[in-house]
Amino acid sequence: MEEREVVVIGAGPAGLSAALEAARSGAHVLLVDENSKPGGQLFKQIHKFFGSRDHRAGVRGIDIGTQLLEEADALKIEVWLDAEVCGIFNQRDVWIVRNKEKSVNVRAQRIIIATGAVENSVNFPGWSLPGVMGAGAAQTMINLHRVLPGYKVLMVGSGNVGVIVSYQLLQAGADVKAIVEAAPRLGGYGVHTAKVRRAGVPFHTSHTVLEARGNDHVESATIVQIDDKWQPIPGTEKVLDVDTICIAAGLTPLVELAFAAGCEPLYSPLLGGMVPWHDASMRTSIPSIYIAGDISGVEEASTAMEEGRMAGLSAAHSLGYVAEHVYEEGFKAAEQRMLALRSGLFGQKRRDAKAAIMAQTRG
Repeated sequence: MEEREVVVIGAGPAGLSAALEAARSGAHVLLVDENSKPGGQLFKQIHKFFGSRDHRAGVRGIDIGTQLLEEADALKIEVWLDAEVCGIFNQRDVWIVRNKEKSVNVRAQRIIIATGAVENSVNFPGWSLPGVMGAGAAQTMINLHRVLPGYKVLMVGSGNVGVIVSYQLLQAGADVKAIVEAAPRLGGYGVHTAKVRRAGVPFHTSHTVLEARGNDHVESATIVQIDDKWQPIPGTEKVLDVDTICIAAGLTPLVELAFAAGCEPLYSPLLGGMVPWHDASMRTSIPSIYIAGDISGVEEASTAMEEGRMAGLSAAHSLGYVAEHVYEEGFKAAEQRMLALRSGLFGQKRRDAKAAIMAQTRG
């Protein structure tokens, strides 16, 4: 049995930020990720962030990821890659399989789970054909592996992921034939939607995919208008010549590890579904376990990084590494930055959803 002070599970924006904050405070941190490279979603985000200077407005996600990795290297944070966390037992014992061959048990004084989220799927006849994929998978192919997933693309979903990936597909040389949205209104920020509109991509609101057709891959897609009861309207079908259908239908928090460990679950539809209960410090119902990022509710990379900082600082404080006044000042600053992110039309709803989670009494 190996021992570490803080084990952070997940090396995406939330996990990296948590590890950095805990390490800066003086804690010995082990950062674990199942992938061969750290950084998570940041290295798929070639677009510039916007907002305030505090949230690195004008900096591309890939550059933010590089900065975080450089900081982790400078702090000499221990990193295990190709390492799968298979379970958390007795509230502190982390079972890790390294390189698919070596099983290791690590006893941690504090655990921070930052496992992120998984893409939702949309089922329709032909949805299992090669060429139907999540928008995040397409983004990984073009931005990480430099592989075009298809030449003629239909995007399903007009939220930020749908329109951002559509624009990146256009940049990579694909022809985005259309974006369909089941809701009567577009879901993404205007700044992203406008770029795709200017590129000539048509949007079809109150539409969905009726079916995909093809032999050994997607060769066409039929879209259809839906009524206010989400039912197809006969006679409104349109057949599109596409070889790829990307699904951007939201994300679901990856909570299995936390729930199997015994963390109390709560349901929050605005934040993606089932999430672990947590307080303002990001501590769950198990005192030794903290969470950060999309596992605590699906939001954005900037929010995930702030939650990571809060979790890392709180974990280090609970171990006695941070003086009370230093902790209070640092946490208050993080809360103010978070308040800026959770404001406005979209942010206020997430802010209210988070407040509702923290207001509930643990069972």
